[in-house]
Amino acid sequence: MPALPTFPDRPDHRSVGCLGTLRPGRRLLLLLGPCVMLALFSGCVRRRMTVRTNPPGAMVSVDNQVIGASPASTPFVYYGTREFRIEADGYRTETVRRRFNPPWYQWPGVDFIAETLWPGEVRDERIIDVALVPKTLPPSDEVVSRADGLRQQATAGMVTAPRQ
Repeated sequence: MPALPTFPDRPDHRSVGCLGTLRPGRRLLLLLGPCVMLALFSGCVRRRMTVRTNPPGAMVSVDNQVIGASPASTPFVYYGTREFRIEADGYRTETVRRRFNPPWYQWPGVDFIAETLWPGEVRDERIIDVALVPKTLPPSDEVVSRADGLRQQATAGMVTAPRQ
């Protein structure tokens, strides 16, 4: 087998590989460049729901998890129907159900591009406004008359469902 020619100013390509012909600085740039580009240009979708009440300061729960006093915000991952419970002293407790439909950039297939490849951040902010209604106490004569009616029904042996 004939000997291969040697070149003193070049390394042997059989032992080093194609990256061995580059200077160390360029080799590092070639290896780390795609990683840095992927980190800088990776996409991100931020989803956040905010509950605002009038008057502010009511305690807000989302799907039976307390998130704080209004205005209260929390991130979310999944779309669908959420149940909001708002409680405040002197006001009626409100239970609100809202359906969050996904935007077009969260449809299957397109969501991969928005979440991983889109350069920058996409924000999906959902705001729920709730006006609280003050509690009203019924007049005392009405309460007494209802109590008398229930007392009479109980002595007569009648069973009735409580009024809402």
